[in-house]
Amino acid sequence: MNDDTVRLSMIGRILRRRWRVLAALAVLGALVGAGVSLIFSPGYKTTSHVLLQGARDSSELMTETQVATSSVVLDRTAQALAWGVPGPALHDSVSATAADGNIVEITAEAETPEKAQLLADQVAKEYVNYSAQLIGSAADAASQIRQEQEDALRRQVQETNDRISDLSRRVPGVTVESVEARTLLETLRTSLTEAMAKLDQLDGGGRQAQVVVMGSAELPSSPAPPTMIHFVAGGAIVFFLLGVLGHLVGARTDRRLRDETEIAAAVGGPLLGSVDVPTVPEHAPTPSGRWWSRLLKTDEPWNLPELNPSADAASREIRYRRVLSRLGDGSGLFARVLVLAAKDDPVARTAVAQLVAAGHGERPELRVALVDPQRPTVPDDRDCAGVLVVVSSGSRTGWELVAITEAAADGGQRVLGAVVAQRTAAGPEPGEQTAGDEALAGSA
Repeated sequence: MNDDTVRLSMIGRILRRRWRVLAALAVLGALVGAGVSLIFSPGYKTTSHVLLQGARDSSELMTETQVATSSVVLDRTAQALAWGVPGPALHDSVSATAADGNIVEITAEAETPEKAQLLADQVAKEYVNYSAQLIGSAADAASQIRQEQEDALRRQVQETNDRISDLSRRVPGVTVESVEARTLLETLRTSLTEAMAKLDQLDGGGRQAQVVVMGSAELPSSPAPPTMIHFVAGGAIVFFLLGVLGHLVGARTDRRLRDETEIAAAVGGPLLGSVDVPTVPEHAPTPSGRWWSRLLKTDEPWNLPELNPSADAASREIRYRRVLSRLGDGSGLFARVLVLAAKDDPVARTAVAQLVAAGHGERPELRVALVDPQRPTVPDDRDCAGVLVVVSSGSRTGWELVAITEAAADGGQRVLGAVVAQRTAAGPEPGEQTAGDEALAGSA
């Protein structure tokens, strides 16, 4: 695991070197968002308002919202609209909520504004009819019991009036006490008469609350959010951020060494320098399925350290000569050096070919050996002073470099140093070539 802190410079490097990949991911996310919008986009929305008369508490309003979206109301709505859609299919397109002022808001969704308005109005109408039917059924069931109770109450009131009349006649003489008693009895008679009159008025006027539709639903003028534009923009942004996050996670989990000091420490020798290698096509044919890799530039690492490329072939040759000039000890340059590079590392192989060309005819004499990084084997050469390991930045793990060093030790060779090669964007120069397997025989 790479423990480097994620910095803004790293984000900028991703945007600069992987903008094609991120742009492709954004386009893919936009296409996915467009496809998702066809399934989850609500289309057009509108709301119809229904007023509930009378005093209602929160529990009653919640019950009314459930009645408005019940299967009976939706089945009647589907039958009245005759769209060929069953009632249960309308459940996801209709919702009801309780608002302030004893108002039930019925919201309908449809693919066109006209259908949304018609659906909201029809659901409100069927809800009002069903509520009236429920109230009427409950009233019919209780009307007989209420009538019997009212008749019994009237009989009790009449008996009380008769008792008051009987008591009034039994009051003896005309005294102050008798007058007060008769007055009190007449007051009781008047109160009973007024109570019965109010009871008859309430029964005649009815105590049942009314449910009224407050006009037609408004015709929507634009689609309800989230629209296709929202899904497309959201998908593009999400895929873009996932692409950046994927590059960061890949960089932190990649165990291949990129820093020059880490490479030299894994090799077990001094760092003799870094050289740049122009981008060159591999001699092996590219698979037909990798055209997208060249188009999106995913075949080139994005997280390599910055290296100033040489201005031309002459300046690059000078850089290679300076690396060779550091191969020596106190007595001068070595006579012969074995140069090691991995077979599957075209950048390192090209750098080896450049080193051989730069040191042609001069000391030290270079012999090239290409090794298998999985099972490295270094040829025996007692005339060589040691090995020079050439590795490209970001191509080998620390354990692979340690394995190459141990193979050199098994072959009786000591590590004289390491050279780090890095690919640059410059095109190949005429006459440049990649070191091949034939270099195992040696080159001067």
